[in-house]
Amino acid sequence: MLRRLLAPVICLILALAAGIWLGGHPDRLPGPVRDALIQKDLAIVGEGLGVLDRRYYREPDQRAVADAALKSAVESLGDQYSAYLSPKDLIRFNEVTGAKFEGIGVEIQKVAKGLKIVRVYDGSPAKQAELKPDDVIVQAANKPLAGLSSQAASALIRGPKGTKVKLELQRGDETITKDVGRDEVRIPIVASRYDAKEKVGIVRLASFSEGAHGQIAVAIDALRKKGAQGIVLDLRSNPGGLVEEAVRTSGLFLKGGTVVTTKGRAVRERTLKAGDDPKYPNLPLVVLVDESSASASEIVTGALQDRGRAKVYGTRTYGKGVFQEIIELSSGGAMDITVGQYFTPKGRNLGGAGVTKGKDVSRGKGLAPDVSAVDDPKTPKVDEAAEKAMEAVAAQVAAKRP
Repeated sequence: MLRRLLAPVICLILALAAGIWLGGHPDRLPGPVRDALIQKDLAIVGEGLGVLDRRYYREPDQRAVADAALKSAVESLGDQYSAYLSPKDLIRFNEVTGAKFEGIGVEIQKVAKGLKIVRVYDGSPAKQAELKPDDVIVQAANKPLAGLSSQAASALIRGPKGTKVKLELQRGDETITKDVGRDEVRIPIVASRYDAKEKVGIVRLASFSEGAHGQIAVAIDALRKKGAQGIVLDLRSNPGGLVEEAVRTSGLFLKGGTVVTTKGRAVRERTLKAGDDPKYPNLPLVVLVDESSASASEIVTGALQDRGRAKVYGTRTYGKGVFQEIIELSSGGAMDITVGQYFTPKGRNLGGAGVTKGKDVSRGKGLAPDVSAVDDPKTPKVDEAAEKAMEAVAAQVAAKRP
């Protein structure tokens, strides 16, 4: 019975092993030799699982063995963005995907120890529980989050309205435990403000969810009616989202041409381009980013920077230059695995160091700003980075005047 259940698991481990070998050593061995080595590895996996089936002192839990085999296979990739989702994990993930969900009300970023909070929504249970940006959630519901994908870890935190989740947090050198309530949370996608003195508007985008580009356009139009002659596009703490929305957002400012190219071993290469009728082709523009600007945020930033459409202010971005695909399995679970990489119009890979854990600036991880701009946490009422970006836009506006 165990052998029959694990047959597809063995095949999947085989495919992963082949991917690892071919990805790292594509030219070293001829095809027949590679195939022979892979078959040998497959035989060893089957041999070991067969020993469990025949010799373990009691009958193993077949589902638990299958889940553990898949989980270990993905973990062997050393990819912080890839994960195996058990049937229960996948159900939980599908229940909480979207711009409206039931949870605690935070934006998060995957780190080695768990999930770092980058934003706490006003009026949310997290705000009431006094969770703060830069807190790292290391456990949820008594389960460690290290080693889980951001989707799987988030699924442990989110849950039905009216319930609570026990969180263990690291705040600096301090460890904190809190029982945090869950409620319906609506993600505020776009926020904007107008500086009448500089005649500059700031549009802040929380994530590239469906319709984000349209909400940006609505906000810019409203700011222009107030008198804004230039815009700061604030993508700080934006973890990304839909690639299509990143392309459409770039297309608000770029006329035609490449926005991003995607490449992968098992997916066809695609070059995604802006449309030929940008809404704001000449509007003075600066993009503002930080170390939590990732994925789709970096696609937009890289496109506008490479194409000379906007200067980038802030700090080096996060560096997520890969994308994932969720492949459902017949068991009801799924593989959430990295299948390709993003490249800017000039061919820069956003990830630099790839999918390894940790930030390695020396290897080009993330996008470097044209001008450094950092917000001082000691002055909470003043946003120095935004002020610097607005001044740059105001200078562009002044330069355009006759």
